[in-house]
Amino acid sequence: MTGPRSFKLRRLAPCLLALVALTALLGCTDDRLGSEGSKGPLSPLRVGSLMAGDGDLSGYARAVEPRVFSFPADHGPHPGFQTEWWYFVGNLDTPSAEESRRFGFQLTFFRFAVAPEPTAGAPERASPWASRQVWMAHFAVSDIDGGKQGGRFHAFERFRRGALGLAGATAGEGEVFQVWLDDWSATGLELGSHLPFRLQAAEPSGEVGLDLVLSPGKEAVLQGDRGLSQKGPEPGNASYYYSLTRLPAAGTVTVGGERFAVSGTAWMDREWSTSALGEGEVGWDWFALQLTDAQNEPWELMLYRIRQQEGSTSPNSEGLWVAPDGTSERLAWQDAEVEVLDHWRSPHSNTLYPAGWRLRLPEQGLDLNVRPLLADQELDVSFRYWEGAVAVTGTRAGEPVTGRGYVELTGYGEGR
Repeated sequence: MTGPRSFKLRRLAPCLLALVALTALLGCTDDRLGSEGSKGPLSPLRVGSLMAGDGDLSGYARAVEPRVFSFPADHGPHPGFQTEWWYFVGNLDTPSAEESRRFGFQLTFFRFAVAPEPTAGAPERASPWASRQVWMAHFAVSDIDGGKQGGRFHAFERFRRGALGLAGATAGEGEVFQVWLDDWSATGLELGSHLPFRLQAAEPSGEVGLDLVLSPGKEAVLQGDRGLSQKGPEPGNASYYYSLTRLPAAGTVTVGGERFAVSGTAWMDREWSTSALGEGEVGWDWFALQLTDAQNEPWELMLYRIRQQEGSTSPNSEGLWVAPDGTSERLAWQDAEVEVLDHWRSPHSNTLYPAGWRLRLPEQGLDLNVRPLLADQELDVSFRYWEGAVAVTGTRAGEPVTGRGYVELTGYGEGR
């Protein structure tokens, strides 16, 4: 995911911290429901504000040149940067062909710095509640078939401050990787190991939940220039960005209080930055597609378009094509041809979203049709966006290709 623009981050983070403080005083977690209930007290935010950065950025680290990545350490936090997130999505199926049920899921953890890390010798803050970090998490399940009721989308949001063990991340020397907010978590199951991960999340009533183990698949691939993903024209308008594009997943999904055994494939994205989006960049269309060709070989395609305020495409839009052996090829946006085939208007926000695409990569001989598995997969939370499971059909070099994936659409319906 690549972040929201109306309040700048320096204004947004204190607002989030105030909300977290209020919920702490009330003795509860801010567990805000999207399509399944009413929203909490914050007004919707716009997409650029979590990524643009504003004001005095001195004291924060910046993504300005490629770096050497190390795992599992880089799964852990990078508190010197202003923002970062851990992003998991995937498509799952029940094993029984007689009672087939399809699900999509999203579990994302966001960290926002309210102030830079202290310099050496700076006095400690006395209160155990004191924190320079605010955490937010989104959890969603797309019940594609929905039983007798038809497809349904469930989305939730939480906030916490990074104090008293309420939320945080670890992956240092001698530590197991973990990122958590209350009882929502992604946890490494082996000390010092890259994988597997266990994902756990549930809303308080137990009506909707997720418990999955993600196993090793393909190795991590670096996005952009060796992991430096330039999002805007100025130095430092970039993130450090890597992906695990194919992770076998197995476990359970709970919807309507009913638990289903499932298996499928997940995708993990990791980014951290201080100010990624440039001036006038308002949102993006992001595709993460997991494909299988006629020889049953696995390929992945990541492609994102950063949209500018006047409606044009940022020259920093790009993608990545991942081969079955895990090698990857960087793609410029000009390498792809993207045609919007359909639209969907949200009954919740009246926002009009693209809702079907034809993607062509002539050099790869790829011609794909991408369709949402469920029209309504809009998260109507602090910042409104569409994030959903999709189905893929098409051809590669004239032979059939099928697949699934996830698409994220941000910055729509926010006014320009």
